[in-house]
Order: sequence, then structure tokens, then C-alpha cells
Amino acid sequence: MEQLKHECGVAMIRLLKPLDYYQKKYGTRAYGFNKLYLMMEKQHNRGQEGAGLATVCMNKEPGTEYMFREKAEGKDAITEIFSRVTQEMAGELYMGHLRYSTTGKSGLQFVHPFLRRNNWRAKNLCLCGNFNMTNIDEVFRFLTEQGQSPRIYGDSYITLELMGHRLDREVERLYQEAREKNLTGTDITSYIDDHVEIANVLRTTMNHYDGGYVMCGLTGSGEMFSVRDPWGIRPAFWYQDDEIIALASERPVLQTTFDLQAENIHELMPGQALIVHMNGNMKLEQIMPAQQLAACSFERIYFSRGSDQDIYQERKRLGEQLTPAILKAIDGDVDNTVFSYIPNTAEVAYYGMTDGFRRQGYSVRTEKVVWKDIKMRTFIADNSERNDLAAHVYDISYGSLRPYEDNLVIIDDSIVRGTTLRESIFKILDRLHPKKIVMVSSSPQIRYPDYYGIDMPRLEEFCAFRATMALIEERGLWQLVNDVYRKCKESVAEANHVRALYEPFTVDEINQKIVEMLRPKNMQAPIELVFQGIEGLHEACPNHPGDWYFTGHYPTPGGTRLCNQAFVDYVEKNRR
Repeated sequence: MEQLKHECGVAMIRLLKPLDYYQKKYGTRAYGFNKLYLMMEKQHNRGQEGAGLATVCMNKEPGTEYMFREKAEGKDAITEIFSRVTQEMAGELYMGHLRYSTTGKSGLQFVHPFLRRNNWRAKNLCLCGNFNMTNIDEVFRFLTEQGQSPRIYGDSYITLELMGHRLDREVERLYQEAREKNLTGTDITSYIDDHVEIANVLRTTMNHYDGGYVMCGLTGSGEMFSVRDPWGIRPAFWYQDDEIIALASERPVLQTTFDLQAENIHELMPGQALIVHMNGNMKLEQIMPAQQLAACSFERIYFSRGSDQDIYQERKRLGEQLTPAILKAIDGDVDNTVFSYIPNTAEVAYYGMTDGFRRQGYSVRTEKVVWKDIKMRTFIADNSERNDLAAHVYDISYGSLRPYEDNLVIIDDSIVRGTTLRESIFKILDRLHPKKIVMVSSSPQIRYPDYYGIDMPRLEEFCAFRATMALIEERGLWQLVNDVYRKCKESVAEANHVRALYEPFTVDEINQKIVEMLRPKNMQAPIELVFQGIEGLHEACPNHPGDWYFTGHYPTPGGTRLCNQAFVDYVEKNRR
């Protein structure tokens, strides 16, 4: 319901046969482009601010271009970049990226992939990724202390320069080896191209980082790689046969693009890199030791495509597990309750919720109560009129329940800021005159910011945090705020001190305060909130234990440090 900008999408293809092979078998030398286009469109949900692609053509003669890149901004960026594709750009290596900004930076210069040029093929580097680094200050300082001067301060550019620097060192190491073997001229170039160890480059680059990432790259000499963070925060999946090697952010993308079964596709494991040499040989290398698994649970609840067979079942379980709490909220009166959902990502949880009631022997009444209208544009400067128009982004099915007799249960995948509930949803639902509205979230209360690729970095954005601070004020617990502030200032990375703010209150107390804050004036129907529990989350998504949004248990020191700093910033802002 509340759109969140989140982790980007990546797509990679390595063709293992000559281009004439694909012309003969599939009727086109643009086979790689066609598949990359499909992979990117199937991940359009992961980035609508910009898109880019890069290709590398092997065995081009010196003096001719062999590494191509196209980038564009806007929701039609995929169509735009592929409209510029020419025959000469068809090669053996393909990489695509879809961007959502989580840093507030916009402009074509921030759209991936990033390209570092050099006259040595092996030193050319093209990089893209699904990532957010929490210690970019430290990495920037490391680079500048070595004498470098990055042109732009941002994790993408700094990573390109750091990895490019390490790639230069790898090429120079091989140059010395070639000279020691008495090689000369282009034989030195061939030796370098044949012996580049991308694993060396990745080990000496990625060990500097704290964050969640899937980093992907191509070199001008024909190397391809993708590396995943040691905690497995961000996802990647790959497939190989005798024609192609492909990698994407989501498993169903590969299934659809190449007509595969789930068991044919492999997950890139934490700290692992998939590396394809210029000769087409693929290997998996452990670049960094795997840490305690913290695969993102929010991926499963909200962001990833629900067509994945495991995600589909997990979302259904999330809905079904809420049936006891919902039953309590409606006082067991299922006969006089209508069940629905907020479009569209909560639909699968809705099926699980209603299946759960049916399995308990209840006959449930289901309706599509809420509709999302076309995106409404407001050109009026007056804020009150803007808010009135914004309230009509959603509409209702009139007559879908019996006024003053039926309860209305609405499930959503998450309740983050609560703005849409306050400004639109609750107002229009009240027009149906339900006896009671039970607003259900298939995720737990979101209490803490994310720093690994999702655009919610400020504590005050969360209705759960605002409600907690309101309870603290009501009860005069300002000493708690002062204590937490002091600890956050003194030891920003030792522990997440913000967690102490929630300890005096139960989930129900915070829920009641959220309702009080989000309830529109003059609304008649009572409202109750039902959130998923942490235990229920882990039971439904057992292989994705990363729950820092809900518990404050960040998997890396950088996440903890930034959360503590967020509270310091919040307090100091409100004391001005």
C-alpha cells in the first residue's frame, strides 16, 4: 500500500557459443539482447528510476570498440536503452541493471552500470550492483590515503575506483610475470588476458565493505563475475547449461526467461562469487568467509516476485498464522465479517488468511473492497485541496458489506509510515459503515531503519516509532530518551541502544497509540490493528532470518552504528 523504494535488480548473461550458433538455432544474433531484455522486464518491480546495460564483444581488432554501455532514466528506461542497441553491440557478455535510489541521489550519472576505461583490455571494468554500503566513509578515506581522488562521493563510484585499482594491480602483477617469462608485444597481452584472477581482485576489494550487496561486473578482456555479501542479505540466483550462464536477482526471472524448473537454478551463497573466465569456464569461489545468515525477510514479505514457488507458500503461511489474532479481534463473529486485502502485493497473504479460516471450519465472506485508481496528479498549490485529492487515490466497492452489521478485515503486507491509512484508506472504508475495521499486517511492526538497500533510513518515518515516542511523552519517560541518546553518542557501534525505547511498552499498547495517531477526524468505525509476530515471521520464512527492521538486530556493525546515529539525529533535530 505504501510504496517503498528498495533494492535494485541485476541481470547477467554469458553466451558460451559463437554468435553464429544462436543465429542458426534461434534465428538471430541478438539472442543475448533478447534474453537480457526479458530478464530486465521481469525485474521491473525492482527499479523504475533508471536502467542500464553493458556488453563486451570478444576478439575485436584493436582500434574498434569492444565494450558498450547504454543508460537511461525514468519508468520507460528499459525500452529506451534497448531501442539504442545496434548489431555491432552484440557480443558474448551482457549485463543489465534496474535502479531504485536509496540515497536520494538522482540523475543519469548515478544510473548503473559504471564504466572505467583503459587502453589495456583487461583493465576496463564495468560494474553494477544491488547494494548499499554502510561504511563508505571508511572506504573513501582508505582510497584518499592511497593518493586517489574519486570524482564523486558515493558508494557506486568509490567501489568502481577501489575495484578498478585492485584490477590494475592484478594486471600489473601478470605483466611482470609475462616479462619474467621473456614474453614481448601482444604475447604479454594474451598472457594477461588468459591469467587474470578476478578472485584476487574481489578478495582485496570486498573485504573493505560493510553492507548488503550483490556486486556484478564485466572486464574488457571478457571476465564476468558476481559476488554476494557474507551475510546473504541481498539475493542472487544463477543457471548454467552448454549455451549460457545467467544470473539474476530473483529465481522466477531465470525460470521464465529460459523455461526452467526451480531445481535447475542455484542460489549464490553468502560470501561466494560466480566467476566466468574469458574462455567460458565458470567457477564458484568463496571470496569471504560466510557470516551468520541474515537473508532479508522483507524480500520475502514484500519486495520479491510472489511467483517464486517458495515465496508464494511463505506469504500464504504469513496470512494463515494471523487467523487466531484476527478471530480474537472480531470476537469470533466470522459470520458477520467480510475479508479483503489492499492491492496488490498482499493478495497471497490474503489467500493464506482465508484458507486458515476455512481449515478451521469457518465459511468466510470475501470481497474486493478496495480498488486503486489511476495515479492522480495534483496541480493545486493549496495543501488542503492536495490532501483531498490524494484521499481519492483508492476507491471502494459500495455495497460490499452490510452497514453497521459487518466487521471488515483488511490485510496488507506491511504498515510502515501509516500516511496512506490516515489520508485515504480509513476515510474511504468508513463510508461503508463497518461495525469494526481490523487492519492486519502480514509483517511485524516496523521499528528500525534499513541500511542495506531499502529506502527507509529515518526513525521518524515509522508509525510504530512515532507512537512509542508519544507514549514516552505521555508517561514522562524523558530520562529514558536522554539515556538512550547519551549511549548512542558514546558507543555508536557496540549495541543497538534504540531498542531500549520500546521495552516499557507492549505491542498492544503501541498498536493502540498508532490507531489514535492515524485515525482521521470524524471517523465513526472503531479500528484495531493486528501485526504478525516475530515468531510467526521466522516460522513462515525459516531460511530468511534477517529481521532487523522489526527487532533492531542488525547483522553488521555498520547497520547498528547508523541506527544509533539516526536516533542522535532525531533528538538533535527536535531540540533545535
